[in-house]
Amino acid sequence: MARRQQYIFAEEQHHGRGVLIALLVVLVLLFSGLFTWNFALNHTVTFTKQYVTITNLPTDLENFTILHLSDLNGQYVGDKQSAIKKAIGTRSVSCIVLSGNMVGEDGDVQPLLDLLAILPPSTPTLLIPGDGDPALYATTAHATVSPYADWAQQLQSAGVTILDVPVSITRGDEVVWFVPERLYSLDIDATQQAYQNQLDGLNALVGGLTADEAAQKRNAEYQISRMNRLREIIATIKDDHIQIAVSHLPLTRDYVTAARASVPTKTVFSMHRVSLILCGGYCGGQWRLPGLGAVYVPELGFFPEDSEVMGLGYLNGIWQYISPGLTASPDYPWFMPFRLFNSPGVAMHVLTTDIY
Repeated sequence: MARRQQYIFAEEQHHGRGVLIALLVVLVLLFSGLFTWNFALNHTVTFTKQYVTITNLPTDLENFTILHLSDLNGQYVGDKQSAIKKAIGTRSVSCIVLSGNMVGEDGDVQPLLDLLAILPPSTPTLLIPGDGDPALYATTAHATVSPYADWAQQLQSAGVTILDVPVSITRGDEVVWFVPERLYSLDIDATQQAYQNQLDGLNALVGGLTADEAAQKRNAEYQISRMNRLREIIATIKDDHIQIAVSHLPLTRDYVTAARASVPTKTVFSMHRVSLILCGGYCGGQWRLPGLGAVYVPELGFFPEDSEVMGLGYLNGIWQYISPGLTASPDYPWFMPFRLFNSPGVAMHVLTTDIY
C-alpha cells in the first residue's frame, strides 16, 4: 500500500512539472510574440494627413502644407532613417517644421543629418531646440566665432533655419509666420538690458578676455542684435498675416487663456493671432495600452486624456497639434526606456478654409 501511494505521488509530481514547463513555453512564446510585434511597431512610421481649418486663411495660402516631425532624439528609425523615408514617400510640401529634441543630449547631429537627406529637397526647414537638446548658443570656447553651438552650425550648413526669431514664408501675396512660442511672452527690453549689462561687464575687464569670456561676449552681442531684429520683425507683421507658433512641449488650456488675457485683443504679435500651435515632447506617452492610451506622462500623470498627449486639439480658439514623435524620450522613468505599442509618426498639416 505504501509503495502504491509513493508511486501515485511521483506520478502527480511529474504531471505538475509538465504543466509548469508547458506554461513556461506559452509565456515565452507570448512574450516573444509581443516583442516581435512591438519591434515592428517601433519601426513602422505612421503618416497622418491632418487638415487644419483656418477660417480667415487667405486664398493664396489654401492647401499650404507643413511636414511636421518631432523627437528624433539623435536616433535612427531604420537604416539611414529608411522607415521615416518610407512614411513620407515622394510628397512635396511647402515647408518642414522640426519641433525639438531632434538631436538629443549628446549633440550627435548625424542621425538628423541623415534624416534631412531624405526629406523633400529644396524645402524651407525650420527647427526649434527642445529641452533634451544641447544648448543652442555657445557660451564657452569653440572652433568658430559663431554665437551658435557646433551642433547648430552643422544643421545650418545643411540648410536648416534655427527658429530663434519669427520666420516668414510667402506664397503669392500672402505671408505665414512661424514663431517660437516663447517669444510671445518675452520681455524684449528687459532681456536686452540683461545682455547689455553682461556685455558692459565683460568689456570692463582688464587684461583681455579668456577664450570662454570671448565666447560669452559674442553671445551677448548676438542676443542684443537678436532683440533688435525681433523688434524690426514684429513691426512688419500685419493683421492679416497667419501666425503659427512652434513649441517643443504642448501648451495647456490655462496657459493659452492666460497668455491671451495678458495682452490687448488687437495686439498683432500675440497669441490672439495664432492659428495653429505645432509641438511634440510627449512621444505619444511612450508606453500605450491598446484601448486605454498612454499609461503615464511625467507632466500629466497616469492615464491622461489622449487629447493632451498627441493629435489635434482645440485650446481656447487655437488649434494645437501634438506630434507622436519618432523615438523614445529619455525624460520618462528609467523603466520606460522604449516605446511600447506606440508607433512613431509624422504629420502633414494642410491649411484650409474648408471644415472637416
